[in-house]
Amino acid sequence: MTATDTALFTVRRAAAAPAASLPPFGQFIGGAFIPSTSDATVEVVNPATEEVLMQVPGGSVEDVDAAVAAALAAKAGWAAKTPQDRSAVLLRIADVIEANRELLETLEAANTGKPGAVAEDDISSAIDTFRFSAGAARTFNTPGAGDYAENHTSVILREPVGVVGVITPWNYPLLMAAWKIAPILGAGNTLVLKPSEQTPLSTLKLAELIAAEIPAGVLNIVTGSGRVTGHRISEHPDVDLVAITGSVGSGQQVAASAANTVKRVHLELGGKAPVVVFDDADLEAAAKGVRSAGFWNGGQECGSACRVLVHESVAAKFTELLVREVSEITVGTPGAGDAEIGSMISKAHYDRVLAALQDVRNDGLTIAVGGNAIEGPGYFIEPTVVTNVPASAAITSTEIFGPVVSVETFSTDEEAITRANETVYGLAASVWSTNAARALSVPRRLDFGTVWVNSHLVIANEMPWGGFKGSGYGRDLSAYALEDFSRTKHIMYNHG
Repeated sequence: MTATDTALFTVRRAAAAPAASLPPFGQFIGGAFIPSTSDATVEVVNPATEEVLMQVPGGSVEDVDAAVAAALAAKAGWAAKTPQDRSAVLLRIADVIEANRELLETLEAANTGKPGAVAEDDISSAIDTFRFSAGAARTFNTPGAGDYAENHTSVILREPVGVVGVITPWNYPLLMAAWKIAPILGAGNTLVLKPSEQTPLSTLKLAELIAAEIPAGVLNIVTGSGRVTGHRISEHPDVDLVAITGSVGSGQQVAASAANTVKRVHLELGGKAPVVVFDDADLEAAAKGVRSAGFWNGGQECGSACRVLVHESVAAKFTELLVREVSEITVGTPGAGDAEIGSMISKAHYDRVLAALQDVRNDGLTIAVGGNAIEGPGYFIEPTVVTNVPASAAITSTEIFGPVVSVETFSTDEEAITRANETVYGLAASVWSTNAARALSVPRRLDFGTVWVNSHLVIANEMPWGGFKGSGYGRDLSAYALEDFSRTKHIMYNHG
């Protein structure tokens, strides 16, 4: 590793971080942890220290088949429960998470290198996800029964899809599991979930903690690689829908595998969120907003405010403010107090981000602050701002997924909108302006699933989250998530 010449950033290291409470070893199938049919194991590493936390099963096709069989056996019983009964289970799960908040925060931080504030927010959001879904599960809306054809009464039923396969990412392990588990169970489905092989610990721990709250087979968790366990989930003939949060490439592979059995697919994929700062924006607020939303979770966030387009007349002032804000960011290990960002998730990802920064240098772009690895153990990279970025630069379209924000300029509103939309992604964007007409009109013309005005990366469980274009389709959060994991049946009675 190499450190910056100015040594602006160092890693604050906890003297003695709390010990993580590790989950049992095994696959969670049919309500209990059981041995894998594979002898393969995967080392799970603390990326802030490079220490091995534990090993988990490598997983096999047979493990997935057993988990799907358990989910299939439990499907009818769980679907037959009333929304009130399923809601009560989700509320109990939320209570269990809250009662074990500190344990789960510590485990999540150890497995991901997150600072305490991010892990705490993740667990709080997971609790609220279950509580919201508990209420939403009881409030499905459908057209009223009635005679829409002469002498025939129509009734609409909302039914569970059946067995849902879930693949979750490494950046928010427990939270993304909650985003899927809560609405899937709330809608009456059973599921088989594969967490990222890099970050399975909090999801496995959740299964251990809530095993007594849910019927056996309703929730099953299988660890292993994407090419083995993930692929088997997506192609399995008894899986009725596959939901993934992950990269565009992973989503494409899942969709291709699912196509063989014509199963539904729910994709929440990557992003390259533009932050459009107009000449009438509150520049200090915009700079603070990018500091928070561009570097939250070390920039390992699909909605990260990573690409700033700022009007040329205020670009110099905005860049000065942003560089000052980013220069004040604290980097640290879990348990290091007020650290804002932690490590990259793995050595491989750390190397990818550093390679992207080398590409920035090779392209002749300006690194105004940061841009280097930080010396010492752990996969830490300085928070970085790249300036004077031309419209054609690779960094404007490549999802680096690290603590890197680029700044480019525009001349007119029309140019800003056109260039913001010139990306394969369509997950999130933000508009910064004090002009009311502009704040109303510009978001309507941006091709992104979420557009914030004068903020970025604020998420509410009541509102949907999901993208357009290469960012996938389907919606997490809100009542729309429960609809995504349901199917509509029309029953028509002839009474003529």
